Amino acid sequence: MNKNPEFHFDFGSPNAYLVHKVIPEIELRTGAAFTYVPVLLGGIFKATNNKPPMVAFAEVKPKTAYIRLEIQRFVKKHGLDKFAFNPNFPVNTLQIMRGVVAAEMEGVFMPYVEAMFAGMWETGRKLDDPAVIAEILAAAGLDAQKLMARAQDPDVKAKLVANTEATVARGTFGIPTFFVGTEIFFGKDTLRDLEDEITHQQQAAAEQEPVREFP
Repeated sequence: MNKNPEFHFDFGSPNAYLVHKVIPEIELRTGAAFTYVPVLLGGIFKATNNKPPMVAFAEVKPKTAYIRLEIQRFVKKHGLDKFAFNPNFPVNTLQIMRGVVAAEMEGVFMPYVEAMFAGMWETGRKLDDPAVIAEILAAAGLDAQKLMARAQDPDVKAKLVANTEATVARGTFGIPTFFVGTEIFFGKDTLRDLEDEITHQQQAAAEQEPVREFP
């Protein structure tokens, strides 16, 4: 079991971007280091018979309005002034999610994560267009040709599938999802409970540590 809290994400979720920007604050307060786990949101929806909120509540106008209001409040609370809804939404994220698995294997995971989250939810790029993906990677100082080629390798594709199947098996039905040990949390509105659980488990682990006797 991973002792670090886990953040299961897909770049296609605006809430995944928002919590990604807040995770450093939680890490600073708790001393915990989050493990980022790339998964495919489309695969999760298919496996769980779930639908995006904008689809599921398309006919419930007050609900969709409230979802946007909730996002605006979160943005204001945390000073996330760079956030902007992507005019190309929804974007097929298969290419860039395979790409982030490739980036992890190539040792450039977090630079790739930062570049793609910014491209999706700050500058509103069409990130299912290979030319746009390559442009963003190059601007971030990454080897676009190498990463995009690596993303097509069978081991990369298999890893993304395995991650997605594993997260569904643990109870995931949407993004963002977090795990602290075996405890699951969904959505940005659970961040306070998530942080409390991190602290609780840290304290429990400290209490179980054997007392060292010194001569």
